[in-house]
Amino acid sequence: MTILFTCAGRRNYLIRYFKEIIGDSGRTIAVDSNPIAAALADADIALTVPTLNSSTYVPTLLRILEDYGVDLVIPLNDIELPIMSANKRKLEAYGAKVIISCPDLIDICADKWRTFIFFEDLKIPTAKSFLRIDDVLLALDEKRINFPIILKPRWGFGSVGIEEVETEEELRLAYRLLLIKMDKNLMASMGWNASKNQIIFQEKINGEEYGIDILNDFEGNYYGAFARKKLAMRAGETDKAISAIDSRFTEIAEKIGKATRHIGTMDCDFFVSNGKVYFLEMNPRFGGGYPFSHSAGINIPAMYLEWLKGNIDVSGYNNYKSDQVFSKHDNIVRIGDYETAVEKDVTSKRHKKNIGRNPMVFGDKEMQIP
Repeated sequence: MTILFTCAGRRNYLIRYFKEIIGDSGRTIAVDSNPIAAALADADIALTVPTLNSSTYVPTLLRILEDYGVDLVIPLNDIELPIMSANKRKLEAYGAKVIISCPDLIDICADKWRTFIFFEDLKIPTAKSFLRIDDVLLALDEKRINFPIILKPRWGFGSVGIEEVETEEELRLAYRLLLIKMDKNLMASMGWNASKNQIIFQEKINGEEYGIDILNDFEGNYYGAFARKKLAMRAGETDKAISAIDSRFTEIAEKIGKATRHIGTMDCDFFVSNGKVYFLEMNPRFGGGYPFSHSAGINIPAMYLEWLKGNIDVSGYNNYKSDQVFSKHDNIVRIGDYETAVEKDVTSKRHKKNIGRNPMVFGDKEMQIP
């Protein structure tokens, strides 16, 4: 069993979860465009690849799939998802299962306006949203929405670019500033900001914030949902949380999972305000809050491997419990000397041979690793 993690970044814990399952009978490969990405330290094989906006990114992945006989591919970065989804057939032609949903769903999840429309169509409560500042001002004047108002990039991730405003003057200034910033960000370089309506305006929902992992099998059939209340946030990710089991949450999650028919796990954010549940965002990948669900008793990596083998019954890996409190902590991992940071399994002759055949990115230049 060979498992490939793309855009591995800081997801060390995810690699460890899979390694606990496969043990010595398999291997993990982590790739990233940054040769000193933390997750590379925990993989059996670590490779640097071109950046996502490089024309050689997908061809490089294809060569890795061929050279290493990869069985399972797990994309981990939001910006990468459209690329992986569009090229799923090419990637799977090499015999690997790619945990990625269809392009239209990827777009719905990435586009906060389409997400809003999706929730509205399913009659799932969500934050009132607008695409034009004139519409927001009119809604304020008609008392259909009140300050504070949240401004976000329509295509954005984590907490990047989020502004909260309390007055009309702040609203106008924040809008102009955010437009300027968005012309300089990574999404702009990849063409994500092509629409003239680049910013979404949303009412602020005051309440308790939650995250939930909605799990479908590899055929898109709904399996279950695993929620956690966020007790603290850090850099846009959950830092402390308590697991929760509530039929209100799972009923909405099931409706979403059956409507999207997404593949694998999807991380969603929602609020509970005055007893009402409001869903806001969907991320069709492992999210930064998954370790809390995993620690509370749901082992999605083990389920993935069972489904990959064709086994349907994965109930033995679902022991989710409520009221389990967990907190993240920082850790330091050694990547290695800078010159050799691009390769981890230096003892493998096959690895040495194949890494020399694959174009890698070192800094801003493509090069062959000798």
